[in-house]
Amino acid sequence: MSEVRAERGILTPPVGERDHIAGPATAPVTLVEYGDFECSSCRKAWPMVKELQHRLGKNLRFVFRNFPLTKLHPNAQHAAEAAEAAAAQGAFWQMHDRLFERQFALEDDNLVDYAAELGLDADRIRAGLQAGTYRARVKGDVLSGLQSGVSGTPTFFINGERYDGAHGTEPLFAALQGVLKS
Repeated sequence: MSEVRAERGILTPPVGERDHIAGPATAPVTLVEYGDFECSSCRKAWPMVKELQHRLGKNLRFVFRNFPLTKLHPNAQHAAEAAEAAAAQGAFWQMHDRLFERQFALEDDNLVDYAAELGLDADRIRAGLQAGTYRARVKGDVLSGLQSGVSGTPTFFINGERYDGAHGTEPLFAALQGVLKS
């Protein structure tokens, strides 16, 4: 079953309680991104998503799932784990934004510094990175991405279906608007 779902590009599992969600649960459109904090294309997509959130307001629910491409990006795994460690302190989105803002510096010491800048327990973040506390959580996102047919980043899903259109604010906005009108 999962092979068929992956071929069709269906989000597996659907958005749920374990996800990082920005926007109302009642939004008619859900945009899910599988992303990598060290990926330059994801860095370019970050302000694009912010713009879409601004333009669509309460009509859009945005979800971010980790998909670190560890063979290409040596710091992506720990950056994802740092975001999860921040989530445990109620600050996923703040860390998410900081990691993209400072994508040029994602070594462990940088990640701990970002936690401190955000007012988080930096020692707890460092300990979590050293112990691999959030490794399984990130792996769960990666496995769900693989089951959903994700092979690179960023990969977007609109209301559970993989978006294979052109990247860019306007094409993605048009696709989201199309779902809103249907």
